[in-house]
Order: sequence, then structure tokens, then C-alpha cells
Amino acid sequence: MVLNGSRDVLILDGDCGLCHRLAEFIDKRIVDEELLAFRSGNSEDAELLFSKMPESLRSLDTVYLIRGGRTYIRSAAAIRCLLYMRIHWRSLFPVLWIIPLPIRDLVYRIVARYRHLFFERPKYCSFRID
Repeated sequence: MVLNGSRDVLILDGDCGLCHRLAEFIDKRIVDEELLAFRSGNSEDAELLFSKMPESLRSLDTVYLIRGGRTYIRSAAAIRCLLYMRIHWRSLFPVLWIIPLPIRDLVYRIVARYRHLFFERPKYCSFRID
């Protein structure tokens, strides 16, 4: 299903156990499923969205959040996911956002580097695609 641009999109690695758990975590706590669509990074929809991004963002091995036409990556994307959840989760956003970006992204990169060691790769992409 090609996205019509009215929804925000979270693009995750379809072969990553941590990404699957993140999608499941968000999906169970999301306020309105119509606000956010999930896509695997190797899906046709993701490829179409990547083609519209600046070249410097296309080949990154990271999580992408396309919100209101703007692309967020790494920790900025992960933390902004809180904004789709119920109020007690949303209240964490400003607390985490005040951490300087270089520190947030350093932690993100460390977790991303070792994610396959701690989280089993799924046999297939199981997060909600609508």
C-alpha cells in the first residue's frame, strides 16, 4: 500500500529484533493507529520515501521517522516516537529531548552496533504494516 502523505511513517529495519520490539512497544501504546504507519526499510513504500530524501540520508542504517514532511533519524526519530503514545509516555519527550544531540546519538549508535547480539533476528517482518 503506497502512503498518501497524510500519515507519519516510521521506517525500521525489518531484520532487526530490537526494531520489531520497538514497533510492538509503540503499537500497543499508540493513541491513534491512523497517525503512524510502520514500514520495513526494504519495502517498496520505504524505497519511494528514500528516493525523496536528500542523498546524505538515503544510505544510513538507522531508524527514520517522517513526520509532517520532515525526516528525523537516529535518536531524534526514536524519541519523537513518544509523541504518538499516551500522555504518560509523551511526558518523557521533553526530558529526553534536552539531552544534547551528540550524546543521544552516541548512545543510539552504541545500541545500534550491538543490537543483533542482544536481540534475536526475526524470521520474518512481523510489525504492523497497513
